[in-house]
Amino acid sequence: MAYPERMATEWTAAMVAALPEDGKRYEVLDGELAVAPAPSWNHQRVVAASWRVLDAHARTKRLGEALLALADVEFSPQRLLQPDVFVIPWTADGSPAGSFADVGRLLLAVEVLSQSTGRRDRGIKRRIYLEENVAEYWIVDADAWSVERWRRAEERPEVTIETLAWQPDPEVAPLMVDLPALFEQALGE
Repeated sequence: MAYPERMATEWTAAMVAALPEDGKRYEVLDGELAVAPAPSWNHQRVVAASWRVLDAHARTKRLGEALLALADVEFSPQRLLQPDVFVIPWTADGSPAGSFADVGRLLLAVEVLSQSTGRRDRGIKRRIYLEENVAEYWIVDADAWSVERWRRAEERPEVTIETLAWQPDPEVAPLMVDLPALFEQALGE
């Protein structure tokens, strides 16, 4: 009897939900399981600084709220992601969402690069976010103190090291993120 060299498994969000808690980050990227170790402290400092700026703006301007990983964003059973930071709109009645299913879309997804996730963040995750109609996707490089901003309609990112303007609603003044100040606050260098 011939055995296949490799058993193929199509992972789903439900399968990940059944895994035991072990401190690792599990995502399903087009049916493939992606596992990442716990992030570094500096990674988390940049995540926290980004969240503080985005959440304050989103709430003040009544756009929604920013959330942090480890929170699931399930686009489909084969697409379960945990962005480092993401902004969701309020629900139709103006209240905070209880889950991604309550709003079904992201205003912004942010990933902070690390050695173990950089290729994935710039590759398959970027493609998924843009295919799922996420208006903007930011890839934050804490080593270079820069942000790559990807938008759905553009083929290349905008890379910035100074000021990043975010305006998900044209009726609302943009958030102006001073990147050197954000990295200084987060990393103290």
